[in-house]
Amino acid sequence: MKLVTFRPADSAGTERRVGVVDSERRIVHDATVLLPPGTGMPELIEGWEELGPVLRDAAGDQPTLSLDSVELLAPIPVPRRDLFCVGKNYRDHAVEFGRSGYDTPARSEDLPDKPIIFSKATTSVTGPGADIDPHAGVTAELDYEGELCVIIGRGGRGISRERAFDHVWGYTIVNDVTARDLQRDHKQWLLGKSLDTHCPMGPYAVTADEITDVTALRVETTVNGEPRQSAPVKDLIFDVPELIATISAGITLLPGDLIATGTPAGVGIGFDPPRFLATGDVVEVTITGLGTLRNRVG
Repeated sequence: MKLVTFRPADSAGTERRVGVVDSERRIVHDATVLLPPGTGMPELIEGWEELGPVLRDAAGDQPTLSLDSVELLAPIPVPRRDLFCVGKNYRDHAVEFGRSGYDTPARSEDLPDKPIIFSKATTSVTGPGADIDPHAGVTAELDYEGELCVIIGRGGRGISRERAFDHVWGYTIVNDVTARDLQRDHKQWLLGKSLDTHCPMGPYAVTADEITDVTALRVETTVNGEPRQSAPVKDLIFDVPELIATISAGITLLPGDLIATGTPAGVGIGFDPPRFLATGDVVEVTITGLGTLRNRVG
């Protein structure tokens, strides 16, 4: 299933509803009435064993709206905790990042021998179609990073590689927007990765049963229609099971946790000179079967 969190065009500003999408027909079935009051996507994921079959059986009978007539929000508009993110997880990107001079130590092209895990604040999350705040005066070096994002379903600690996919509820797309100057100058990644609106997410949350082989998915990013990034997920240095095993070794993963798996080569700092985002630029991230995440720099 493809699920969305959405707001009808005529609704109050704070209303959030859960829908099941037919992407071919460009419609969304409003499934909110099928769920217990107050159930958003985090609660739905946590109660999926009970609520998932309800949606599968009855969502198609619910009222429909055109996708073009609603405001899509991030599938998980307010994650319960910061996103887990992975740095330098595609070989070519690790090399371009090392050459850029923004890495620590500077100009190191070595591939990581362990996953590099950092976090991205929940307040950075914004929806598909929402503007990216350039934060003029805070950063002058705004970059994009299209990524596959794993959504955890069943939580746990000490999850093995062999059982990792048992804990995956589904997938979505994120753009790990990065203030490169903050990332470089502060010699850590939290500030440079976590400015408000710097984690566009969506458009859909797609259940894992729709993705038969996650390694066959392709991540592609364009800026103003110009291709910038394109790589299959099979090119990850550390694959999805390895990331889940690494993070959960000593941290309990919770339902609804988000793991952004890393970005391919082709980011702005990979060019000489760097090609940073500017006001009016439109970034589109497309992943096979997950749709297209489109955001404009405001």
